[in-house]
Amino acid sequence: MAMPEKSSCTKSSKDFSHFPEIVELNVGGQVYITRYPTLVSVPGSLLWEMFSEKNPCSLIQDNKGRFFVDRDGFLFRYVLDYMRDRKLVLPDHFPECGRLQREAEYFKLPELVKMLAPKINMINSVANDLCQSDLEELPTNIDIACNLSSRNNIQVSGPDNPPALTANTGSDLKKAGFITIGYRGSYTLGRDSQTDAKFRRVARIMVCGKISLAKEVFGDTLNESRDPDRPPERYTSRYYLKFNFLEQAFDKLADAGFHMVACNSTGTCTITHDQTDDKIWTSYTEYVFCRE
Repeated sequence: MAMPEKSSCTKSSKDFSHFPEIVELNVGGQVYITRYPTLVSVPGSLLWEMFSEKNPCSLIQDNKGRFFVDRDGFLFRYVLDYMRDRKLVLPDHFPECGRLQREAEYFKLPELVKMLAPKINMINSVANDLCQSDLEELPTNIDIACNLSSRNNIQVSGPDNPPALTANTGSDLKKAGFITIGYRGSYTLGRDSQTDAKFRRVARIMVCGKISLAKEVFGDTLNESRDPDRPPERYTSRYYLKFNFLEQAFDKLADAGFHMVACNSTGTCTITHDQTDDKIWTSYTEYVFCRE
């Protein structure tokens, strides 16, 4: 005789009483808690389809029972804010309007897409203007002519440069600055100081510096969850990388024109093993990179 299925999965797909009033979501690793009516407040949206057209048993859940959505967890906060009151409120100097519009399209929120369009147009128009701060380091006796309609190239001419010399705003006029990366590690050292140390893996690589430089170098591999919504001209010491390989970080910095100018490390003995006399050390190491 066939065994009866669980009652939670045998209810009609139109019976939504099994959805709790408070729903927990895991969006790209970020946890959100909201009310069920908020998730179905925009008819036709993706979340409305998930929580009004489907049975909970058909939705992906993480190991703690949260409904999982494989999207950008940082940007989802603005999607959820919009679904609560139909308004778009972004922090000053918000740099992710284009990516947020892509998320709005994915979640099938056409009104939010329309609200973001003017902001994206304004950002694009500003980007097409010549950034005076990028030209402050150029000699005052050279003539600069901008041709924004021709791939944002700057024609530079002067006594030491032929008129045909072209400098591209995206690659040659990069801003100078410093970026510091650091990591905490631990290692075990035996009784004999000449014994090979047993290093453990790097748990997290921290990034300190100007936000605009950090995003330029590391791009999507930069985790901003610990210090979100900061304008690009500000500084942070709370970003970290989504990978754990120092060499990968060094490669990205080298590709962006940075070179190492200093490094330091500290170590502290925290635990001594009773039986083997092995000592467990913890350390913090920093590398300072500069771009002229």
